[in-house]
Amino acid sequence: MPMDDAFVAPGRFWKGNLHTHSTLSDGVRSPEAVCAAYREAGYDFLALTDHFLPRYGFPIADTRPFRAPGFTTLLGAELHAPRTQLGETWHILAVGLPSGFAPPAADETGPELAARALAAGAFVAIPHPGWYALTKEDAATIPGAHAVEVYNHTSQLRTERGDGVYLADQLLAAGRRVSLLATDDAHFACDDAFGGWVMVKAEANEPEMLLAALKAGRFYATQGPSIIDIVWEAEQVTVRCSDAASIMVLGRGSRAVQSVAPGQREAKLPLAALRPGGFGRVVVADSAGRRAWSNPVFFD
Repeated sequence: MPMDDAFVAPGRFWKGNLHTHSTLSDGVRSPEAVCAAYREAGYDFLALTDHFLPRYGFPIADTRPFRAPGFTTLLGAELHAPRTQLGETWHILAVGLPSGFAPPAADETGPELAARALAAGAFVAIPHPGWYALTKEDAATIPGAHAVEVYNHTSQLRTERGDGVYLADQLLAAGRRVSLLATDDAHFACDDAFGGWVMVKAEANEPEMLLAALKAGRFYATQGPSIIDIVWEAEQVTVRCSDAASIMVLGRGSRAVQSVAPGQREAKLPLAALRPGGFGRVVVADSAGRRAWSNPVFFD
């Protein structure tokens, strides 16, 4: 089965946010204050990803001075260039960029910029696709993207367009092996922090190890519920989690198997209906409707 399995990899889970803004672009708190807010909220790591635009001086925030015992940072940015199918400026999340990453050339397209970020060693994701109606055809132009944001907290609060599951499932059905992210995209102009994050499995809370784990898909995304373990077998998947109202395994199209019961912490779900030419991904939902998403497994 495909992508690296976070639940069998060595190490432990580390809590982090991969999409955040500061006063270096359109956020309202300084980089130091943003890092402090996440550290004090119990996060293990943060990527500050300010808008990489000329009006802000193409910032890549140097957050290394704000690292502390038990808290680290990854360098990154939200990249922009022309142009999506709807004529929108591209938004490309790049985590693990070198500090000297060059601004885009005048004629550089979004896909070209994404390819350059990948070549520079970044973990590249497609952020808030629902917010600006990014299409499957748009996503096909950046085939190296590692992940799709399936939940963007700020987009959900401000526009009710925080859902990216539609795009992730279309890509997975077409055979693209993408991971699933939940992020804040916090600007701190409203209560838009601490609503979506990733739990990354690595042997140490160090930037290089976290970045390698992200690229390998060794993480899950969540709005709050915890996924304790997932065991994939030939005929079934066993999921252990925090208190859940439903535990699901979803596949291509409408294929899905659910266990619905209040307060459940384990479910064994059959896979026969999902197997033909497909994939499976686990979703855990609690009684408040908050979700956790595993990365997909493909049935080769």
